Amino acid sequence: MQVADEKSFTTLLKSGIVFVDWWAPWCAPCRVFGPVFDRVAEKNPEAVFAKINADEHPDLASSFGIQSIPTLMIFRDGILVYAQAGAMSEEALSVLAAKVRELDMDVVRSMIAQHETRPN
Repeated sequence: MQVADEKSFTTLLKSGIVFVDWWAPWCAPCRVFGPVFDRVAEKNPEAVFAKINADEHPDLASSFGIQSIPTLMIFRDGILVYAQAGAMSEEALSVLAAKVRELDMDVVRSMIAQHETRPN
């Protein structure tokens, strides 16, 4: 799935589990990771897999702090649960997909709430 604009991306993030591959066509590691991302997407139809061309959406990339590509971000229920630059193997991405499915989001939300209420 290709993201058309910032509004569609914001809507997309509310879609349960969302994997986002930030990429650009000139990026050699992106070209290596792209087929891996696609194969794992086929094996995980319950999740949304989106590709965002950082060159075509520089403002969106900037708003998410993208400084290196490829960067993989994973959201669950609108919460960023994983972000890392660099390509990864199909096996590593498949394991990561399973771990994201297993997350107890009540625990995640509780941890976020605790962090937000800590005095600075």
